[in-house]
Amino acid sequence: MPTTQVPRIFDREAAAAKWARARSRLQLQDSASYLYYAIADDIADRLDFMRFDAEAALVVGDQTGGVSATTRAQLGEFDEEVPASFEGYDLIAHILGLGTVNDLPGALIHVRAALKEGGLFIAAFPGAGSLPVLRQIALEADVDQPAARMHPLVDNRAGTALLERAGFARKVVDSFPLNVRFSSLGQLISDLRDHGLTRSLNTPVPPLTRAWLKRAEAAFDQRREVDGKVTETFNILVLTGWR
Repeated sequence: MPTTQVPRIFDREAAAAKWARARSRLQLQDSASYLYYAIADDIADRLDFMRFDAEAALVVGDQTGGVSATTRAQLGEFDEEVPASFEGYDLIAHILGLGTVNDLPGALIHVRAALKEGGLFIAAFPGAGSLPVLRQIALEADVDQPAARMHPLVDNRAGTALLERAGFARKVVDSFPLNVRFSSLGQLISDLRDHGLTRSLNTPVPPLTRAWLKRAEAAFDQRREVDGKVTETFNILVLTGWR
């Protein structure tokens, strides 16, 4: 029987380099970290509401340490494309990174296998509905030759189907918006870099020329509100599953 080839939507090396740069940028005094804090607080609140106390927990991508401190968890890495070496976690929490995995169904299968019976998995990352302003600005700046500059996003329905396909016994998928106001397009791009959310798609696109940037900045300016700022939305998708 022929094996199914997993589409290589994302460049793994580029994604790894992007996350490394984001970790480095967080050491800077003026770096943005609001998404890390918002997601860590949300996950901590969910665990507290469930009164979930894990003896063996793994937290991936917790740059602020908020979830790790709450759960006394091991802060580590998880290679989503291969089976885990340890299969006895009570809890696996994944912050931001799952949105750029090539084989997301396979990754969730590996996560489930790494949990003990009754173990809990929580992942949060930008889902469908995120960055609508930037997407429109990019389209307008591309003029009549739109390029795939933005990542595809998972919606709530697809998230539910993915957890079901991976075999989780129970599952909950929901999302919450986070509105952020920006004074410039440069600030928006800088914040995305700080969070490791810039482009890592496998397909090449035309470079960002001065003319492109000028059109993009003009499109940004057209969306300024009374105080001169532009509101952008991150729609954080939260996947929760029990083995």
